[in-house]
Amino acid sequence: MAKDEEKNSQASAAPNEGEVKAKQEQTSAKEPAAKAGETEKVAALQKQVEELTKQLDDQKDQNLRAQAEMQNMTKRFKKEQAQLLKYDGQDLAKGILPVLDNLKRALEIEVEDENGQQLKKGIQMVHDHLEKALADHDIKEVEALNQPFDPTTQQAVQTVAASGDQKPDTVVQVLQAGYVLHDRVLRPAMVIVAQ
Repeated sequence: MAKDEEKNSQASAAPNEGEVKAKQEQTSAKEPAAKAGETEKVAALQKQVEELTKQLDDQKDQNLRAQAEMQNMTKRFKKEQAQLLKYDGQDLAKGILPVLDNLKRALEIEVEDENGQQLKKGIQMVHDHLEKALADHDIKEVEALNQPFDPTTQQAVQTVAASGDQKPDTVVQVLQAGYVLHDRVLRPAMVIVAQ
């Protein structure tokens, strides 16, 4: 009897083969469903990662473009600032040029008396000082007399026939001096050109 009890306890302790197979079938049936659910989750997460990566790349691109635009704006601002400084006195110079013209006209007048000579000497000093001040700010008179006509810095107001040693298209007389500030023409020289 002790043997029978021992067999029964072993039989009850060890599951029978039918129960084991049933449990395995249930587990194997649950595994594909669980694997399918996990696969869907992984696919959804991969899709989300791809979308976030694309958004990150777009943000990086926008950031780079914004930085490039800022650099371009900074360069443009510096260039404009340099241009403003370079041509700073342009308007003032244009206002002073007629005064300089009048001083030159006054110096062309012939005087014979002592008072006239002293006055002319004073006008010459003012004229020279004014020309030096303009030159100190890179405002220079256009060299035109006996030079080839240059339409970028000169304006021909009259033509005359070339005589003797004059070459055609040469400036023979300057009626009004022209001036340049660096490379910018403030006022073209009014000239007579030989043809």
